[in-house]
Amino acid sequence: QVQLVESGGGLVQPGGSLRLSCAASGSILSIYKVHWYRQAPGKQRELVAFITSIGSTNYVDSVKGRFTISRDNAKNTVYLQMNNLKPEDTAVYYCKVFKSGVDYWGQGTQVTVSS
Repeated sequence: QVQLVESGGGLVQPGGSLRLSCAASGSILSIYKVHWYRQAPGKQRELVAFITSIGSTNYVDSVKGRFTISRDNAKNTVYLQMNNLKPEDTAVYYCKVFKSGVDYWGQGTQVTVSS
């Protein structure tokens, strides 16, 4: 079992920054690949970024150069630093871990970018 809790969302103006956190319990997060997804109203959920157990990262093209995924193994937490936010980044952001054939999701955190 993996329990994931996202936090750090909120309302921010265009060009602003937020840092999302994905805190895990029930499993050691460092041994898993951790994904950040987002879902905007009326759209499908899309993969934003992931980080592997050895620290390799990957990003969707629309966030490259603006978002950074990282992990703090001591805190069993993965972060998504989001800079230069745009209105099109508005969505509910979720973290996900795939373990033993099961996808574990958090409850999501709302990010709204608006002036």
